[in-house]
Amino acid sequence: MDDPLVGRLLDGRYRVRSRIAAGGMATVYRALDTRLDRTVAVKVMHPAMAADASFTDRFIREAKAAARLSHPNVVGVFDQGHDGDVVFLAMEYVEGRTLRELLQDLGTLTPREAFGVLEPTLAALGAAHRAGFVHRDVKPENVLISDDGGIKVADFGLARATATAASAATGKVLVGTVAYLSPEQIERGAASPTSDVYAAGILLYEMLTGRQPYLGRSAVEIIYKHVHEDVPPPSRAVPGLSRALDVLVSEATARDPRQRPADAEQLLSLVRHTRQREMSDAELDFGAAERVLPPPPAPAYEEFPKYAAAGAPPPPYPGLLDDDLHNHTREVEIPLELGPLGLSTDSILDEHPDAAYHPDGPDGPGGPGHPGKGHAGR
Repeated sequence: MDDPLVGRLLDGRYRVRSRIAAGGMATVYRALDTRLDRTVAVKVMHPAMAADASFTDRFIREAKAAARLSHPNVVGVFDQGHDGDVVFLAMEYVEGRTLRELLQDLGTLTPREAFGVLEPTLAALGAAHRAGFVHRDVKPENVLISDDGGIKVADFGLARATATAASAATGKVLVGTVAYLSPEQIERGAASPTSDVYAAGILLYEMLTGRQPYLGRSAVEIIYKHVHEDVPPPSRAVPGLSRALDVLVSEATARDPRQRPADAEQLLSLVRHTRQREMSDAELDFGAAERVLPPPPAPAYEEFPKYAAAGAPPPPYPGLLDDDLHNHTREVEIPLELGPLGLSTDSILDEHPDAAYHPDGPDGPGGPGHPGKGHAGR
């Protein structure tokens, strides 16, 4: 199916060459900046989002703020513009692939390789935290690996713009991808630097084990586990991993945010200490000789469970919004827009999902395809 934006000149400057990826809020294109003769990534808001004046205003403000965030490991924001009904961002184009795609190819990373990705990711998040930013959506799709091995973190500011616009309309909103949401984001819709620390801990677990710590038939079941269960030690999934890694993941993913490192810089210091002082070369290179293959994919769930307090209509549930409609994973595909399902926050947080499962929920949709080579965030 032809994309009408391909070939179009946006704002008299950006010639759209090809589509890279499409998500729930935006589509990313490779484009030529005809003024500076360079390749850029252009993120175009979907028409429904662009038509919302309040969202557009907040999106522009957040884009301007994100453009001031300058760091070698942050995808740069170059420009923001309108062209008729098209609202877009022009960003740094990264020739390479996402961490998600790397994990799909390799299954797992050695601890040394995982630290090689995590440390620059935390450096980017640390710069953001110093500048007053919280990313809110740290995940493998937003960690870009260039062909020369450089690491860039994408999509600063977009999650906050979504949260602000949605909360203005609904009073409360959760923003993020289910597999990486912190307990406080789920319980209170509150994001802070420690929320990014939690997501980075999940990221480390996934790089080491090839899987996410929580599996479930639905997004709600995984949300429940974030709130009520501790992240298991990675050595439980991959015997032989150093206990120092178990401790590191445990500290980063403590359910009480006060028990985590306060921000990405503190976690980065802890990671470096673990790598330099707590682990031998053999432990750092564990798994290099024979990589651990990722687990076979579990059947994607077919129905969404319904949750409601007995005898009472469920209160409004803060919908999950994301730049991606789904959480891409081998184990389960998770639709992120929960609002229309009539879910009760109380029963999610207080009752195990299995106790309220009903098999007549709506079918879970299949996940969209993965992007091709070259990215500027999803």
